Amino acid sequence: MERRFLSFLTPLHSLLSRPQAANHRSPGVQMLDYVIRRVLIAIPTLLLISFICFIVINLPAGDVITTYEQNLIGNLGWGEEEARIEGDNIRREYGLDRPIPIQYFYWLFAFLQGDFGVSLVTYDRVASEVIWTNLGYTMLIASLSLGLSWAVGLPIGIYSATRQYSVSDGVFTVMSFIGLSMPGFLLALAILVFMTFVLDAPLLTGLYSPEYVDAPWSLGKVRDLAAHIWLPVLVGGIPGIASLMRIMRGNLLDELGRQYVETARAKGMAEKVVIIKHAVRVAINPLISLLGMQFPEIISGNVITAIVLGLRTIGPTLNSALQAQDVYVSSAILMILSVMLVLGNLVADLLLAWIDPRVRFD
Repeated sequence: MERRFLSFLTPLHSLLSRPQAANHRSPGVQMLDYVIRRVLIAIPTLLLISFICFIVINLPAGDVITTYEQNLIGNLGWGEEEARIEGDNIRREYGLDRPIPIQYFYWLFAFLQGDFGVSLVTYDRVASEVIWTNLGYTMLIASLSLGLSWAVGLPIGIYSATRQYSVSDGVFTVMSFIGLSMPGFLLALAILVFMTFVLDAPLLTGLYSPEYVDAPWSLGKVRDLAAHIWLPVLVGGIPGIASLMRIMRGNLLDELGRQYVETARAKGMAEKVVIIKHAVRVAINPLISLLGMQFPEIISGNVITAIVLGLRTIGPTLNSALQAQDVYVSSAILMILSVMLVLGNLVADLLLAWIDPRVRFD
């Protein structure tokens, strides 16, 4: 009887054991499967985002050609009929007389081929030229601001958590509240006023001095860029420093009170090893998840801050394109930001799994 019962359980045991054995794959294979699944999920997500953006941009009454016709009549003295005919010709040329769904599919097919269309505000420039001329400096400023936030915010957060309620902790806490509450454009204005009226320094707006704006690249132009770019990097990095510092301090304080930290201390480990190797490694997880959303946010930028500092970045470009209903430029910028957000989240998830072995690729 016992042998019959065991012979009945053997196939059942092997059947239940198969899913568990399938999970014992190498970490490289699991990561590859995870990346493939995320990419397959990202494709319909980006398609949905592109469709919604294109529809929303076309919702307001009129279009950029209507503004162009009004400019022909009001500023150039054209007749209404002549302006209307000219506008109709431009609409037919760029396919704006078709239904919006048809326009969307034409635009999407061209976008996937790397053709962003034509800027309808400046008809002699393609949308990719308008975007890439400003995106390069935007990514440079965003990367430096992000690096500054992490290089300064994390150490201060760890320092404050390990010295809770000390004078230095109180000072950093107050500074972080100021950094989080002060708008970027107000901080930029405060720095400009302080440098101009207190330090009697030259006004550092824009990315170049007037003599270097259209000059070819040289050592002098690089130095001039370095003398101007620190200000937008600092203004963009201060809110990130304050945010990372507060999050890191709170997470690390939670981890320092957990049992595994007390166990590590009881084993005689040095305090620095306990904090850095154990507590910080777990406390940094939410910050890595936040990293995926930080980069696109910094790239899109604070439009008002960029206008105050006279920066030719992607934020003011997107704002101008939306106001003028420049469909191709605004749609392309929104899609680029969406792709960066999806890729940023993927990279953040992979970094999180690499740092924390407890994370599974399920």
